[in-house]
Amino acid sequence: MGTSGAIGLSDILSQSEIEALLSSLSSDAFTPPEAMETSKEGGAKAVAGKPGRQTSTAYEVYDFRRPDKFSKDQLRTLQMLHETFARLSGTGLSGFLRNSVNIELISLEQVPYEEYLRSINSSVFTILSIPPLNGQAVLEIEFEIIFTMIDKLLGGPGRTVGRSILTDIETPLVKDMIDRLFAGLKSAWEGVVIINPGIEAIETSAQFVQIAPPTDIVISVLFEVRIGETRGAMSLCIPYMVLKPITAKLSAQRWFASGSRRQKPEYKRAIVQQVAASEVECSILLGKSRLQVRDFMRLRVGDVLRLNQRSNQDIQMLVSKMPTYEGRPALNHNKLVFSVTGPYSEI
Repeated sequence: MGTSGAIGLSDILSQSEIEALLSSLSSDAFTPPEAMETSKEGGAKAVAGKPGRQTSTAYEVYDFRRPDKFSKDQLRTLQMLHETFARLSGTGLSGFLRNSVNIELISLEQVPYEEYLRSINSSVFTILSIPPLNGQAVLEIEFEIIFTMIDKLLGGPGRTVGRSILTDIETPLVKDMIDRLFAGLKSAWEGVVIINPGIEAIETSAQFVQIAPPTDIVISVLFEVRIGETRGAMSLCIPYMVLKPITAKLSAQRWFASGSRRQKPEYKRAIVQQVAASEVECSILLGKSRLQVRDFMRLRVGDVLRLNQRSNQDIQMLVSKMPTYEGRPALNHNKLVFSVTGPYSEI
């Protein structure tokens, strides 16, 4: 080296040569896969004689205290099942309470049971069995939603109260509402397994709800419930050990395949056979008459009532209290019968 000082690259290289040098340096910054080998310690190092620098191996964080029991496909199937459960339950409760009830799935995750319990504040816990699956699950609803539904059911505007216990009168009403939710749960799960949910107990404290060991993994499904202006949370907790026997069925492909089987002719024939064997109540409406209470109290054997039905008009046949057919009375071997003349028409 000379003593006249440092010589800049620009005094020796042209601009195009500088750009070519920089691009060659950037291309050599990463070692191609074939130039790497795994060391005995499990890391990655550059192979001698091949250009490149040592790079770190890719890894994924895994928490051994929270092992994943369900695959992403199985979680997606469970999410679709409980989205259906939310829709059906909202419709069932709306008819039961005669008020709009909207239930929306917020999240579905697998967590330790102790973490699920820590996330709950003041709620009503319904411990349920879901045969043929072994074990128990928990349906949790916040008190604000519970008391709003009770007030609606009793004809009120939907007021809530500031307490965390249920009276002897309120407990049966809560069970009736839970049964409506169970009907939606059963319908939503029928594509995977036919379950028959049943109430085992109703608790108002989380310390009495022990359906699984604290460290066991459970499926926690969180819903938002809206009744008018009232909003609250509802959750469903199912331990992994309860769902373990049917994990093979919890795939979107099998779930959709089971749904497509319902459209097959043999499935429809089976439904027709089941419906055809059902019994229905039939009655004949001869006519109607309006009486004052004092006249009704004076009725005696042999009195004649004038009906609003003419003798030459067809009368109605009611099936499960719904007008279905029209016809006329007739005799058959000294027995009074009903002769159908056609379907019922309101005109």
